[in-house]
Formats: sequence, structure tokens, C-alpha cells
Amino acid sequence: VQLQASGGGLVQPGGTLRLSCTVSGFSLNYYAIGWFRQAPGTEREGVSCIDSSEINTYYADFVKGRFTVSRNNGKNTVYLQMNSLKSEDTAAYYCAARFSNSYSTDTSWYDYWGQGTQVTVSA
Repeated sequence: VQLQASGGGLVQPGGTLRLSCTVSGFSLNYYAIGWFRQAPGTEREGVSCIDSSEINTYYADFVKGRFTVSRNNGKNTVYLQMNSLKSEDTAAYYCAARFSNSYSTDTSWYDYWGQGTQVTVSA
């Protein structure tokens, strides 16, 4: 079971990035996915979640209206579209998975984690 997060990079304030979380070793169909981020010296925090049905999603207040989570089960991939990026969005972004039709912002709820992909927002 592997999760691979990708798509990070350096972007100017106001710019956009799309992160991808591609899973292998299991079918994404029945898994909830959470996106988290962690800046140096801070705790990992929940950014966005999507349940297995794609009906229910969650966004932290600090990304509402700017980020959009979606999934393509056929490609075993979940996306995080990030628009209007701010310097405070700079962090390593992680995706996590759990076999469930719910979701959570609790890092301990998830069973599988990908490695982080770095997002740096700077002029």
C-alpha cells in the first residue's frame, strides 16, 4: 500500500498549484482521503478531506473558497486544487487514507500516509 503525493513547487502569491495523491496497492473506491500540511515548527493540520463517495468534503476555514478537493477513482488519484495561494500556505503537504465512508481531520484516524510534497509560496 502506497500513497504518492506530488505537484508541489515554488509559486508566487496569488498563484495556483494542483497536488495529486496517487495510491497503489489498493482500490481508492472505498477509501477516505485527507490532505494535511505541516510547516516547520508547527503541528500537522487538516486542510481538506473527501469521503469515499465524494459526496462529503471538508475544508479548513483558512482554505475555504481557495482550495478544492476532488477524486478520480478510475485513476486512483485524489487532487487538491489550490488557488489564490498565500505565503502562509507554505508547508509540506501530505495525503492520508483510511478504508471508510466517512472522513476526519484527526491525523491518528488515518491508516496510510504518503510522503510530503513541498509547497512554497513566495515572491
